[in-house]
Order: sequence, then structure tokens, then C-alpha cells
Amino acid sequence: MNRVSLLLASAAAALAGPLAAQDFAITNATVATGDGSDPVENATVVVRGGRVVAAGTGVAVPAGVETIDGAGSWVTPGLVATVTSLGLWDVGAVSESNDTNAGNSPFSAALDAAPAINPNSQHILVHRAAGVTRAASVTMPASSIFGGQGSIIDLGADMNPITRARAFQVVTLGESGARLAGGSRASSHALFRNALREANQFGEDGQIPGMASRPAEQRTGDDLPIDPRLADNQTERGDDSLLTRFDAAALVPVVRGEQQLYVMVERASDILATLALKRDFPRLDMVLVGASEGWLVAREIAAANVPVIADGLDDLPTNFEELASTQSNIGRMVKAGVRVAINAAAMENPRNLNQYAGNLVALSRVPGADGLSWGQAFATITSVPAQISGLSGRAGMLAPGGMGDVVMWDGDPLEVGSMPTRVFIDGVEQPLESHQSRLKDRYRDLDTSDLPKGYDW
Repeated sequence: MNRVSLLLASAAAALAGPLAAQDFAITNATVATGDGSDPVENATVVVRGGRVVAAGTGVAVPAGVETIDGAGSWVTPGLVATVTSLGLWDVGAVSESNDTNAGNSPFSAALDAAPAINPNSQHILVHRAAGVTRAASVTMPASSIFGGQGSIIDLGADMNPITRARAFQVVTLGESGARLAGGSRASSHALFRNALREANQFGEDGQIPGMASRPAEQRTGDDLPIDPRLADNQTERGDDSLLTRFDAAALVPVVRGEQQLYVMVERASDILATLALKRDFPRLDMVLVGASEGWLVAREIAAANVPVIADGLDDLPTNFEELASTQSNIGRMVKAGVRVAINAAAMENPRNLNQYAGNLVALSRVPGADGLSWGQAFATITSVPAQISGLSGRAGMLAPGGMGDVVMWDGDPLEVGSMPTRVFIDGVEQPLESHQSRLKDRYRDLDTSDLPKGYDW
């Protein structure tokens, strides 16, 4: 049986149940650990029991461990994509297959992406083959400024994609928030503050199911009620409440700082107004998403210790809240001390993350521009988004004890032409086939015998 057949067999078995992790070592490769350092040549990576044991030069391969010769290859941690809709849709124009927003739902903040994630989505298969091993997936704001609760997922070929459910809440401000809140930024901020106050009051007066028996420091997003009817059993609320009980319950961990809040915002003044929210709600664990004008207020963002998931290529304004857009945005924020990851939602396909990171390296060579070193740029799509996603030291890095998410590339991963040759998630080698690859294989030789039967004469 050839290697392709083995991988297909492994994929079929994985759908039936989790596969055992492989023990392997990749030697003689150029290794990038993802921690911000530069790549190292002639290095070794060892993975045992689904975890990284060692990575670097001078690493000994344990006896009995399968050895893969990585000569001519690059080895890196898997890419971490955030923010995405991976697993939430198949065909965007077909509403039945598209779960990316819920414009007609009575709920907003309470929407939970986890039950809707489809691990067999072709988008997951395509991005896995591109080296993406973890992602943050979430529904987008549609009928309200709140989009719902996103999940951290892995892109492995099995039926258990959820790494962490209800990991973060999404809210949109700026132009988009103004439009959803009634046509004004003033309205969106009033609505947002009111929602936080209602959630805060609801958390004090109502008993959130699952939380009563747990100390505050141990409460997480997973302690939220799953069934909306549970939230209906809470304490009486005033007639002027704007949130449903279930939405209020979903925002309780946010105001308590137990669940991250991803704030979609672009304009510098809107960023400052968002940071000011911490004066009234000091426990908010905020992450800025977009931040096209972040470089203008980079010092303030760094002082607030708020990370940013920034658009990777905003070189020209596309609307009034991005008038100060520049390709140097990320470089300037990093220089000011801001933790920055590249925003996968700002590109057509998250699989282009490494291309956008490569652009930041190229910018470092342009006079007057601010880019990043190779190691810094690669960290924006590996260790930094992993850290933001609550997986610090476990994903996005080849470090002892980290997840065995390992990708072998046929060249520098930040160069456009480079592609993964082998992908491991939790130490399990993954199939790299998808509808796209099968179409490529069918038509590349123009052999008419490969055409579907519909083409028979």
C-alpha cells in the first residue's frame, strides 16, 4: 500500500474514532520554533505521545522512534488562524450550508459556534493541507452588535474538532456597530455599555447554572447554561432590559473577565473609546480585532496590555474609519510593544496567512516602512495567536510539552511558492486531500478518461 493509500485509510479510521499519536523525529531540517526567533538549519524535532519533546540543534533521537529525513525541508509548528469561519460553511451563497451569521435569531451574545462546526467541511480540509492546524471560529454579528461565542478548534481528520468551546465573545463597534445599533457610534456604545451593565447585574442577582458550586477563579465559558430555558429560570428582571436572559447569561463571564472579548474596531478614536471601557469594567479581557489605525495609538494599546489581531495588508483606506491605513501598521505596533497576530478574517482565505506574514518581512527592507524580522512575522501566525487564544506554550510553538502540531514544508513557509508536504496534528499525520486536490489531479494531464461520465459521448 502506497503512502497516499495509507493516509486515506488513516483518514477513514479517524472519522470512526481518534487515532493514536505517532512517535517520530524529523532530522536535518531547517526548523522554526515559532517563538519569534530565526530559523535554525540542520535541526531536529522529536514528538512522542502527541507532544513535542525537543526541537533544535544537538537533539538526540530516542531509540525506536521513527526517523524522517528532513533534508531540504523546513519544519514549523502548525499555523494558528484567527478570526475565521472555518467549519461554519460550505457554499457561502447557499444559506442551508452557511452558519456564519444568524440575522433572524432572537439571540446574539448567546450564540455558540461549537455545535455548528463541521469537521468534514472542505474548507477545513483545504486549510489543513495549507498548514493550518488550529483556528478560532465564530459567527459574525448580524442582527446585533454581538456575534456570539467563538470556539478554538483543531483541523484534524476526526469528529472531535473542539479544542475549547465558548472561548471568546465577539462584538463589533465602529461603522459596522453603528449600523447595527441604529446608525450612530453613540448608539452602539450606549447599547454595549448597557449590555455589560445588564450582564453584570444579572450575574449578581441571578444564579448561573453550573457556577454556584465553583469558586470564581475556576469559572470558565463552559459554565454557561446550554439550554435557553435554563436562563428563563433566573431572577426577575426589569421591563427595560434589552437583552434576553440567555444573552445576559452569556455575557456574565465577559464582565467578570472569565471569557475574552474580541472587539472589532478600526479607527484610532474608536480604539481609545474601547480601551476607556476598562475604567468602568476593569475586569474585561479585551482583544482588538482589525485596528487599521492602531499605529496611531500604539502606545496607549501597549500601556493597556491589550493584544491586537490586526489586518495584515491595509495599505489603502476602504472606508472612512481606515483613512490612516498603512502597511506599516503591524510593524509600528510591534515596535511599540503591542502583541499582534494577523487577522485571518481580513483575507479571502486564512490559508494565505503565511503570505501576509511574508509581506511583513519584505516591508522591513523598504526604506521608510516598518516591517518585522522573519521570526517576528512567523510568530504573528503561530505563537502570538495561540497565546491570544489561551494556548500559550501549547500551540503555535515547537517547545517541550507543546501540542504535536508539526508541518513539513518544501521551502521557506513565508515564500509564496512553498507548500506543506506533511502535516501532523497532536502527533497524528493528516491526510492532505480535498475536493480541490482531487480536481487538480483529475484534470492536470488533460486525459479525457478522467472526465466525469456526464462528458461521455
